[in-house]
Amino acid sequence: MIDSHCHLQFNAYKDDREVVIKRCLEKGVQCNIVGTQKDTSKAAVELAEKYDGLYATIGLHPIHITSTEVDEEEIIFKSREEDFDEAYYDELAKSKKVIAVGECGIELFHLPPEADKEEILKKQTGIFLQQINFARKHDLPLVIHIRDAYNETISVLQNLTPKSYKLKATIHCFSGNWQQAQQFLDMGFYIGFTGVITFPARKTNPKPTEDLLEVVNKCPLDRILIETDAPYLAPQKYRGERCEPWMVKEVAKEIAELKGLGMEEVVKMADENAKRLFTNMI
Repeated sequence: MIDSHCHLQFNAYKDDREVVIKRCLEKGVQCNIVGTQKDTSKAAVELAEKYDGLYATIGLHPIHITSTEVDEEEIIFKSREEDFDEAYYDELAKSKKVIAVGECGIELFHLPPEADKEEILKKQTGIFLQQINFARKHDLPLVIHIRDAYNETISVLQNLTPKSYKLKATIHCFSGNWQQAQQFLDMGFYIGFTGVITFPARKTNPKPTEDLLEVVNKCPLDRILIETDAPYLAPQKYRGERCEPWMVKEVAKEIAELKGLGMEEVVKMADENAKRLFTNMI
């Protein structure tokens, strides 16, 4: 089983990282460790090079383009403002364990107080385009982060040139609607689902909306990736605990139930999809 998106290099695992990795590998779970800026991208590569079954994605998350307080359910931190240092990432991309660029994209949820939304959107778009070009240069797929910016991201991607270039990508932790999902599928992208799809309907955020469950039901099985986003978004069975990549099994289980399929079929196809997108994983 492949957890196509996790953050084992984060401080949430600083006290028992080796134990968690061993637990994942013993359970047969391979992991794509995703960077969010220079230091976490480097740490992802170092971990991936240390273990069979671990891989790395390198890039700059849109929340790290500006400095702001980030308050998630599991972790509170202050983002560090960075620009995309292409020469630095060129060096990281030399590793054979690097399988993608990201997580990059557009995030309009976590914004600094009194921020100029249009200014931030313009800056994020520019750095997103830099990473798209970087992925093209290194022939790597993208791991795209979107929050409160689906239409803006679609617009950026639809205006890319040259049109002849087939961009490869997955939309991480998809939370949009079916109309938006269809547009990404039409671009040839994959859709990543996390433990959010296992949450019971409730008024607080995050929750799986009817729109999201519709996407799970309608998304072709050969375009689905399963992921945890660990240490965030533990599936409902483990709510209140730190999420670990082996919990991705619960995501596969929920997709199987929603689609009326056997879990083995979902896991097999999700693994094949990951290997088709992340060709360096093979």
